[in-house]
Amino acid sequence: MQIIERKKAFQDALLTWYEAEKRDLPWRRTDNPYYIWISEVMLQQTRVDTVIPYYERFIKKFPTMQDLSDAPEEDILKMWEGLGYYSRVRNLQSGVREVVETYGGKVPNNRKEISTLKGVGPYTAGAILSIAYGVPEHAVDGNVMRVLSRILLIEEDIALPRNKKLFEQAVMELISEEDPSSFNQALMELGATICTPNPHCLLCPVRDFCIAFEEGKQQQLPIKIKKQKMKHVKLAAFAIQNGDGNWLLQKRQSTGLLASLWEFPMIELQEFSAVEAFEKEKGLKLKNLQELPHVHHVFSHITWDIHVYRAQLEEEHTEGDLQFFTKQEVEALPKSKPVLKIIDLLEW
Repeated sequence: MQIIERKKAFQDALLTWYEAEKRDLPWRRTDNPYYIWISEVMLQQTRVDTVIPYYERFIKKFPTMQDLSDAPEEDILKMWEGLGYYSRVRNLQSGVREVVETYGGKVPNNRKEISTLKGVGPYTAGAILSIAYGVPEHAVDGNVMRVLSRILLIEEDIALPRNKKLFEQAVMELISEEDPSSFNQALMELGATICTPNPHCLLCPVRDFCIAFEEGKQQQLPIKIKKQKMKHVKLAAFAIQNGDGNWLLQKRQSTGLLASLWEFPMIELQEFSAVEAFEKEKGLKLKNLQELPHVHHVFSHITWDIHVYRAQLEEEHTEGDLQFFTKQEVEALPKSKPVLKIIDLLEW
């Protein structure tokens, strides 16, 4: 790791570039640890452009940790609607409640305490500590691992959890003690904009320090072997109205995928008729059936192929967890992205 010998020159080149070229993002205009915490949770597995309006709406709705701590779960799910990975916001609220109850509403400023909070892993802890408090701590995400694997020529599989320590140690060796906030953000920014999977090396401010570029190996890094097999599931969803034009919805279970969100009644497709299976399982009789285009949605390790049907109830009868809602009530409920796609098909 010969770059460590030229650490100061590397820091200067990286920080000078970041100061001149960094994107103007709303969470970069604050050192409020609560707001930075929110942004980091939202940015996990989500594109920056997607996050910006969610972040701005969220901090407007819950401007203080006390506001988020006191909020009903349905309210926070509604503000997260469409962002996906809903356990993130549940964990965020749980962590914030811990801060309010245990630390008097002040986010801990050391790794030991902040890491005990629900949903705060090593990356999020380091990001909050360095960005909000100026503590020289590592914040290693996928972008940072890609950058450092090339600069330092780390030819280890980044998909293996044990190898993350290599990158955390490297950051601690290289980080600017004077400006750890900008240093960590600069590494992330470099990975997001220049040192991308298909790198733009001619634009890179630290190309002179990059061992992979020097050896022509930048396209081969990072090494990532582990790949989880995608599961494909076929479903049928039914957008059903009663005689008053209200819509039939059900609430998902309180644990698991898309927990506690509302959706049109859905069943997993079998070999026999989707409609017959649905009527038998739900105890309903349908009429005026209309098949709509399929909805395709990809989660991290599962893909849903949803056959969508629009129908009316033959008899005014529901049971179990099914409830009717007006259009306005449906719009106010927290729903998943697949359900929002179905609503788009209904053209209401």
